[in-house]
Amino acid sequence: MFHMKTASVRDLRQNFPRIMGWLDEGSEVCITHRRHAIAKLIPLAKPKAAKRKMPDLMKRLSKVFGNRTISREDMEAILRDNKGRF
Repeated sequence: MFHMKTASVRDLRQNFPRIMGWLDEGSEVCITHRRHAIAKLIPLAKPKAAKRKMPDLMKRLSKVFGNRTISREDMEAILRDNKGRF
């Protein structure tokens, strides 16, 4: 036999995370006020998670920087000039 979990209005205010845990588990919760049932909380059906598409980072880099390349000499000069700054 199925027994619905019960929480008072006071429980809702003071222990809401616990009641949210019940709803996440799929349980229905009866809300009472002065020992009389006043409402029923029913968990919503969880939406199916949409697959996230990974961003194309190489495309983004080429859009920002184009086809620029830095020669070894230029990179050495940049590193030498900025030594100790970071």
